[in-house]
Amino acid sequence: MKQVKFIQLGFGPIGQQIVKYALERKGLKLDSVVDIDDGKVGKDAGEIADMGKIGLVIEDSLEDVLKKSDAEVVVISTVSSFKKIENQISTCIKYGKNVVSTCEELLYPWINDKETAENLNRLAKQNGVSILGTGINPGLLMDLLPVVLTAASRKVDRIVVKRYQDASKRRLPFQKKIGAGLDFNKFEELRDKKIIRHVGFAESIHLIASGLGFKLDKTTETVEPVAAQEEVSSDYISVKKGFAKGVHQIGKGYQDGQEVITLELVAYLGNKICEDIVEIYGEPNIKSTIEGGINGDVATAAVVVNAVGGIVKAKDGLITMLDMAPVHYFQ
Repeated sequence: MKQVKFIQLGFGPIGQQIVKYALERKGLKLDSVVDIDDGKVGKDAGEIADMGKIGLVIEDSLEDVLKKSDAEVVVISTVSSFKKIENQISTCIKYGKNVVSTCEELLYPWINDKETAENLNRLAKQNGVSILGTGINPGLLMDLLPVVLTAASRKVDRIVVKRYQDASKRRLPFQKKIGAGLDFNKFEELRDKKIIRHVGFAESIHLIASGLGFKLDKTTETVEPVAAQEEVSSDYISVKKGFAKGVHQIGKGYQDGQEVITLELVAYLGNKICEDIVEIYGEPNIKSTIEGGINGDVATAAVVVNAVGGIVKAKDGLITMLDMAPVHYFQ
């Protein structure tokens, strides 16, 4: 494949990891790095990411970079909210850049803001580019993978996806996102504000339904704390006995009143069970288990890097992982 040149927008932990992985690939070339953090702007991106100097200084103006760059793709790893990222995406596509983003709500944005999604779709088509939201979850393990596994199915009655993780091995933002270290009152307060949760369950459910042709009546989601039975800690957080050490989250999708899609995430510090499981009930019944599970931080960056190689060949518009040719590793 020809070398694809890209811009990295957002240089937090995931953005830094994306750049590290991309620099290992012959098929990718990093053009620019953009971030608004005053502590990073003007510094060599490689030094910020503990790679040593790479000769690219972090810039703070996306538009200035877009005006001068001939890169084909912008990778956006800034926020989880579709509403907050919409302006960044529209700016990129107006300059003729394809977009690959880790924004969880971008995986299937029509359920949050159909009007904005359709406007971006129209704008992308007008400019001959593609927009894709992806990652490991959402983006692969709890949505695309179960859809792909149904290739062997004569019929599908129900999909169940289970993800069990030891959150102590994840980065600090993830541990905070699942409420590790909070007392139950604070956990419930932040949960009700939708701060404590894994973002993307509803999007994954709708992506599965779209792929299988299910017509959903409704979706539901519950987020509950997992209590520490004894003191437990990670490199970042210490959790007292009786406090929340993580989250038990369940999302469900219903068709004709029947539960047809179930997603379950159990992620907490010290979880001894680490697996990613897909169960397909139908003809035949199929069960796929990834023993040990997949590290979400490593895999999120890897999926994005691999998607950058494929986005330049994708159809124009606001697309999903179902619209992409199979995303895969390349050198």
